[in-house]
Amino acid sequence: MSDHHRALRPESRIVHPPVEEVTGSRPLGVPLHQGHVFAFPDSDTLADAFGAPDGAFLYSRFGNPTVRSLERAVADLEGGSGALAASSGMGAITTVLLALLRSGDHVIAQQSLYGGTFAALADLTARWGVAVTFVRGDDPEEVRAALRPTTRLLYLETVSNPVARVTDLPALIGAAREAGVLSVVDNTFTTPLLCRPIEHSADIVLHSATKYLGGHSDVLAGIAVFADAGLHHRVWHHALEQGAALDPFAAWLTLRGMQTLGLRMRRHNEVALDLAGRLAAHPAVAAVHHPGLPGHPDHERARRLLPDGQGGVFAFDLAGGREAARTFVGAVRLASLAPSLGGVHTLVLHPASTSHRQLSDDELTAAGIGPGTVRIAVGIEHPEDLWADLEQALAGL
Repeated sequence: MSDHHRALRPESRIVHPPVEEVTGSRPLGVPLHQGHVFAFPDSDTLADAFGAPDGAFLYSRFGNPTVRSLERAVADLEGGSGALAASSGMGAITTVLLALLRSGDHVIAQQSLYGGTFAALADLTARWGVAVTFVRGDDPEEVRAALRPTTRLLYLETVSNPVARVTDLPALIGAAREAGVLSVVDNTFTTPLLCRPIEHSADIVLHSATKYLGGHSDVLAGIAVFADAGLHHRVWHHALEQGAALDPFAAWLTLRGMQTLGLRMRRHNEVALDLAGRLAAHPAVAAVHHPGLPGHPDHERARRLLPDGQGGVFAFDLAGGREAARTFVGAVRLASLAPSLGGVHTLVLHPASTSHRQLSDDELTAAGIGPGTVRIAVGIEHPEDLWADLEQALAGL
């Protein structure tokens, strides 16, 4: 402690406690840097810190050591040049959309999307006049036919929510790239362990880190990964003003959860495929939407693009329709009726009345969601216990 510090009065010393610097060793885990503001030795160094996402730490809305560790970790897994963490998955999605679109622009998006993304695009249409054309996600010619001079973005999901259609990323992104259109891919359902869209020439990859990356239903976080450093910097400057910055503690929790991602994804993959096969044979189930099953329309594409597994989320249609679905989701005991996915607990949901309630009947049909569709996000419980739970809930229909 310096002589200057010792000369201060107690009221001043308590405001300025010593800050320990690690020397001679390193922490095994990423430290939690909860402080949100950083001091500088001179005004020139302070001024420089305002300029870039990878500069000196200034204020946690601009960047934070713990948050940057998360950004670097996810960018590394995805093969990107940089990343931008946000306070939720929707925070990452809307930050990208608002940074890259303006009034009069045109977006091409696949029909089967997360309901929140669909709602965000609808809001941009209503308030900003952003036009949106929806495509199936399996035909590049459909993308080419939808292109306009004002087209700015192609928006896709690697595996769609909730009916698990596998998007032909190389073909669709290729069609967009030919026209100079940026491609954005939500990779939440598969994580970088199962698919890396940048390897298929995607420009931006999005994650709701709340889901598989965090993995324990205890954190809210989102992240956007950029193939190009220039695009990363461009979106970062907009993100500063939008303010959807990730809290350092949430970043720390996400990093801790990611350490077991490989183990968890292997379990999610195995148990989900096992349950999908059993459900397909049950008389109360009209159809199962899991790309790992041979009867799924995207099965061959899934084998090609997702050879290591298709994740733990899929859907199935109950023969009894809406009432059967609502009865089923209320009858499970081990699984829980809850939104979200990607955690250690198994969750069920009736999309038509919850996550995709914003869609009209025609829009639900176009997205492949029926009145009796149930989404299941498989956790890491024992498959026999899960099947016993699903079986008893089906028996009550």
